[in-house]
Amino acid sequence: MSEQVYEELARHLDKAVAGVPMSPKLLEILKILYPGEEAEVALKLAIYENRTLAEVEAALPEKAGRLEGILDAMAHRGTVFTEQKSGRERIYRLLPSMVGFVEVPFLDGEDTPVKRELSRLWKEYIDEGFGEEMARGIPLIRVVPIAETLEDTSQVLPYDALTEKVKEAAFIAVGHCPCRQIGKYTGEGCDRPTERCMHFGSLGRYMVEVGKARELTAEEALEMLKKATEEGLVHVCDNLEGSLRTICNCCPCCCGFFRVRSERGLATYARSNYVAHVETEDCIGCGTCTDRCPVKAVALVDDVAVVDEELCIGCGVCVPTCEGDEAVKLRRREETTQPPGLQEFLAARMKA
Repeated sequence: MSEQVYEELARHLDKAVAGVPMSPKLLEILKILYPGEEAEVALKLAIYENRTLAEVEAALPEKAGRLEGILDAMAHRGTVFTEQKSGRERIYRLLPSMVGFVEVPFLDGEDTPVKRELSRLWKEYIDEGFGEEMARGIPLIRVVPIAETLEDTSQVLPYDALTEKVKEAAFIAVGHCPCRQIGKYTGEGCDRPTERCMHFGSLGRYMVEVGKARELTAEEALEMLKKATEEGLVHVCDNLEGSLRTICNCCPCCCGFFRVRSERGLATYARSNYVAHVETEDCIGCGTCTDRCPVKAVALVDDVAVVDEELCIGCGVCVPTCEGDEAVKLRRREETTQPPGLQEFLAARMKA
């Protein structure tokens, strides 16, 4: 396929809310993810509008008869979303970059030469404009604590009620963290578990259908979130009011969002509405909170943990391993910020 087709595809994919700025590394990525005629098919698909097989065939009559197989291959590769509801035709649409063709190819957790090559390219592409895209206008994700880390669970805000949202979810799936795999394949990973990337609703159903994830019950999902907290992972979800499509359980050493923020200072995620609070008389100066804090917001001063409230992201990672008498807990901030609604979110992204 010609270079021109991939340049056109890059511009097409860049129209998404989470776009892909043009760069040489991006074109290399697209050639792997959209091989051969799959790039031409992608150009006839929309990102936010569904197409039936008949509609795609009408746009590409020369490929009629073969398109269903091509679209199926793209869905299994992780570039096309597909769904078939009862009594309706199967639909197709392009996946955006996030959550989409950045993550989905990695979710099955298999180690392949293609994934290793993609890992190198994605890491390099972050420095060619993708890092700025993560932070454009308004963060794509926000930190959310699990209820057990709060000082007063009755103070949990409705949009931070993660347990209730998980219990209410129609479908839950879990796959393997792309960031920790990329870290591993590029020689900078950690040894934390990878099967911690949760997806909900139709997105989760799609991932299970194409073999990229497995289904979880609500009880299994909540137990996994508890384990993730104990493992020192930070819960993040969509920075959008009323939306729960994804819960990532992130480590600061591998997560692209955390690394871009720590290394380049870009606002890639929004902190939670909570802040770690230390009861100094109960603190025994064990230092586990300082070791576990993903943003280095806790320090020992005269053998007592002290929290920098401006740096603290309110994740609760410091809570489970406190060796004092529950000396550290999350407390609601005096000033809280509600996640943006859809129109506010879109306006902020597009304006930037």
